[in-house]
Amino acid sequence: MLRKKPVYIPLFFLLIFFSLGACNNKKAVAPLPPLTNENVREELLKYGKENPETVVLLSTSVGEIKLKLYKETPLHRANFIRLANAGYYNGTVFHRVIKGHMVQGGDSREPKRDIGKYGVPTEVNPAFIHVRGALAMARYDDEFNPTKASSPDNFYMVQGSKVSEAELQQVGQKNNINYTPEQRKTYLTKGGVPTLDMKYTVFGEVLEGMDVVDKIARVPVDTHDWPSQEIYITMQVLE
Repeated sequence: MLRKKPVYIPLFFLLIFFSLGACNNKKAVAPLPPLTNENVREELLKYGKENPETVVLLSTSVGEIKLKLYKETPLHRANFIRLANAGYYNGTVFHRVIKGHMVQGGDSREPKRDIGKYGVPTEVNPAFIHVRGALAMARYDDEFNPTKASSPDNFYMVQGSKVSEAELQQVGQKNNINYTPEQRKTYLTKGGVPTLDMKYTVFGEVLEGMDVVDKIARVPVDTHDWPSQEIYITMQVLE
């Protein structure tokens, strides 16, 4: 019996050590009633009225990003605030990074983070385009998702690259987009990814921290665009 003690005690403390380490990146997730495609619109509109916040602080292991959400996309705003308030994103990582394009994160496959199988109804708005710093929601391709419903949790921020007048003209003609003079000026001065316009819902923008987005975009990735460095996420709803 005495010979077991030296083994038992270190193992006990070792388990505590690893448990504490995991807590640094994964905080408790508040239970969320799972949504469905049948009740998603009603539930998100209700939640949005009760939670009108539009500013979220996204903290990462490489810096902080402050996000502004648009009231004009009420379903996406409410969905994002709902998940952030519940702690859903805490401990998730950026899992897809394409330099000069965008950085994507938010997906969680942990059973304890189940939020239901639903898509957020599209809120594509010609006023909100994929300029540098745009915040949008990912989705499945039209072949599998003809309604263009957004993913409930996968979001991305546009890093973008330089855009020429010729490129804007080509994209506009191909996708039947009439960019305003102000939008053209923004693309030409800030850059972005106009080929994504009117395909994915842009529901916010980066207020502060584009340097952090650039830092994430510079991280080396594998053949599946997964960063070689785990970049953890936590979110806090500010106002």
